[in-house]
Amino acid sequence: MPLAAQRLETARGSRLLSLALCGLMLSACAVGPDYKRPDAATPAQYKEAAGWRQAQPSDSLARGAWWELYGDPTLNALVEKLNSANQSVAQSEAQYRQAQALVKSSRGAFFPSANLSVGKTRSSQGTGSSSSSLSRSSSGIQDTYNAQLGVSWEADIWGKLRRGLEANEASAQASFADLAAMRLSQQSSLVQNYLQLRVIDEQKRLLESTVQTYERSLKSTESQYRFGVSSKAAIAQAQTQLKTAQGDLIDLIWQRAQFENAIAVLTGQPPAQFQLAATTTVPVLPSIPLGIPSQLLERRPDVASAERSVIAANANIGVAKAAYYPDLTLSLSGGYSSSTYANWISLPNRFWSVGPKLATTLFDGGQRSAEVDRTEAVYDQTVAKYRQTVLDGFREVENFMVQLKVMEDEAAVRAQALEAARESLRLTENQYKAGLITYLDVVTVQTTALTNERSVLSLLQSRLIASVQLIAALGGGWDGNTDLSAKR
Repeated sequence: MPLAAQRLETARGSRLLSLALCGLMLSACAVGPDYKRPDAATPAQYKEAAGWRQAQPSDSLARGAWWELYGDPTLNALVEKLNSANQSVAQSEAQYRQAQALVKSSRGAFFPSANLSVGKTRSSQGTGSSSSSLSRSSSGIQDTYNAQLGVSWEADIWGKLRRGLEANEASAQASFADLAAMRLSQQSSLVQNYLQLRVIDEQKRLLESTVQTYERSLKSTESQYRFGVSSKAAIAQAQTQLKTAQGDLIDLIWQRAQFENAIAVLTGQPPAQFQLAATTTVPVLPSIPLGIPSQLLERRPDVASAERSVIAANANIGVAKAAYYPDLTLSLSGGYSSSTYANWISLPNRFWSVGPKLATTLFDGGQRSAEVDRTEAVYDQTVAKYRQTVLDGFREVENFMVQLKVMEDEAAVRAQALEAARESLRLTENQYKAGLITYLDVVTVQTTALTNERSVLSLLQSRLIASVQLIAALGGGWDGNTDLSAKR
């Protein structure tokens, strides 16, 4: 090669290298605003915190497995089954994997892309004369064999690719937080259904015992009626009392079946193939310590999801603004092209090309400006949603705290009422056995005692449900891990 030609090629290569280095240097910047967490109203302490125990780092509570607070092995096994077989959780998990795939795709955009093509084409070109075209229809056909390797790379000068990756990573983290929120929601539903079922079992045992007592009372009243000691009205009252209790007992059967079927579906099983045996105990009401309100922002997965949506929206503003600037693409291609197969891959048939390309849009009728406006509006929307999610979280915690506190006071009063009703029943039965009062007086006191027994159980059920709802409102116990980096 002549010396002048070599110098020319060297100069071209130097310019290309300089341009590439400039692109790399410029790629250190990224247009668009950097993310800053939006301000959210966070109180120094909960309004209803009086009387609650402060959470301590050395607390013995299990992190994450909050359902273990209720001390029920059957419940623990059901929740573990839910974690692996719940279909709503499976849907959210699949959505999270889709988000992960988008992150991988965004990272791939930073690397050069290479493509290889090998092919054969047959072509013909006319001469402009119909007569000559007819005479040369055979000889005018030409075969071309091509083999080409191309490499191209887009320099991320304005940070469009990096902002896109930032947005996709934030979306993936939001998806992971959504998965955690769905799992917590399903766990909460299962625990609530299970606790209600166990209270129904206790109510069933109470009514079964009551029915047996009423049956004995009816037989005793019928016997006294035959001896002229009791009246027909007393028998009718005893029958009414017995049938009412039996009806209430039957009503519990379908209520229990509904909770059992709900648990089956939550654990990914057909109701026909699931059965939960009755037990003789009701799970204990746990003691729930509270952290400071600011920890709620780290614990609750819905808050984490809302904030990461803000991060994604903020990054998308940078992607939209990068569209104003030109794209720089460096490409290199080379290969072989020949009209004959025999001499296809040979030095005389080689070809190559290399060079940069700058591309930008000169006029788009305001489309880029409109896209920036849209992404900024989306950002404002996600910020408002984040703040509203935080406010809703505090509201839920305050509601369940005051509910549990009031119910605790109510439980103490109802326990006293129940004790008094039991004592009244004992004294009334003794008076009846001594012949001092009629059986109608006994029926009234028995009904009052049963009503108090069932009220205490219903209140226990409400307190158990409220405790589950408070734990869920606090973010599902004390496991605030919603970080995508821990799951990669």
